[in-house]
Amino acid sequence: MAIFFYFRTMKGKKILVGVTGSIACIKTTQLVRMLIKSGAEVKVIMTTSAQDFIQPLTFASLSGQPVASDFTENKDSGEWTNHVHWALWADAMVIAPCSAHTLSKMAAGLCDNFLMAVYMSSRCPIFVAPAMDHDMFLHAGTQANIASLMHRGHHILAPQEGSLASGLDGKGRMMEPEDIYTALQQHFAPHPKWVGKTVLITAGPTHEAIDPVRFIGNHSSGKMGFALALRAAESGAHVVLVTGPTQLKIQHPLVERISVTSSDEMAAACMKHFSNCDAAILSAAVADYKPKLQANQKIKKKDQSLNIELVPTIDIAHTLGQLKGIHQRIVGFALETENLLQNAADKMKRKNFDFIVANSANGAQSGFGSDDNTITIIYPDSRSIAFEPMHKTKVAQEILNQLCEII
Repeated sequence: MAIFFYFRTMKGKKILVGVTGSIACIKTTQLVRMLIKSGAEVKVIMTTSAQDFIQPLTFASLSGQPVASDFTENKDSGEWTNHVHWALWADAMVIAPCSAHTLSKMAAGLCDNFLMAVYMSSRCPIFVAPAMDHDMFLHAGTQANIASLMHRGHHILAPQEGSLASGLDGKGRMMEPEDIYTALQQHFAPHPKWVGKTVLITAGPTHEAIDPVRFIGNHSSGKMGFALALRAAESGAHVVLVTGPTQLKIQHPLVERISVTSSDEMAAACMKHFSNCDAAILSAAVADYKPKLQANQKIKKKDQSLNIELVPTIDIAHTLGQLKGIHQRIVGFALETENLLQNAADKMKRKNFDFIVANSANGAQSGFGSDDNTITIIYPDSRSIAFEPMHKTKVAQEILNQLCEII
């Protein structure tokens, strides 16, 4: 058991605690008490099975908040409990204990109760503390479900060995509340190397206007850049996020969002802030070309062909690479359809990056719009690190880990 201290880094954090049907839910009361004592706000969701072991009133008393378990607060009036509001409220969600049944539903995307609806609507980090009998935990199906959730970037809080409710000894005991708390605290604790640092991150596409209603653009969603921005901020860095058009949202006090549309606007924002930054991560998919002339009015369709002359856009990466000071670091991205590693290495050298993140536009688990990415990090000394496909939140952490080594 870990030595437990109440760290104030949890003060003001909003934690959703999901409780499922396991005798271990009795230990979750201690976790909720710890979180409240540390200054966190806690809301609890219980499944119907969990209420066979412990009453909702217990968690309501500890958290000071009503406990949710169903979509309707009052079945007579039909008053609705909005699962989306619950999901978006949280800074983190921890499911403890997580039964084999709930684990399988999470992996399969089965949404048949309020807890699963909140889980599937969440955008925050997910912590999962499995609790079950030893043989159930070792079953191939359970292990496959755990691997699936890890691939999505979830934090699996591995069960411990000891006496189980079945009377057997083995691995399957829910991680102790003190250790679950420590895992949450460490997630939110600033990394000493990032505290006081400023990181410029670009994200999303740029739209290069043809006329007032049409543009040249690409399919970038911005997911990679936003994942990087959130994880860098959670690590303690001040983040300047310069993003092109995207529907994504981000909420963190250390993230300064600057929304732009065109490559010229993105370039201007980057030039303005780069000199004050310790590092830049250039994940945006900036258009390489733009129309030489922009029509003032909508171009009407005609029978003949329409020719639009394109000119190169400002090369933001190259410009920042030339401006880079001795104390600054730049990470670039290369999305390629062929000769991935060679093209990425050439781009890194041309643009004076400290390392480059290469990813293919062809894979099912990479490219624009995907929640996953498959990357290879390449260094100027020809070293390269290839990663298995993983969720972009985890990709963000791996990139920041590499940058942390050289910043």
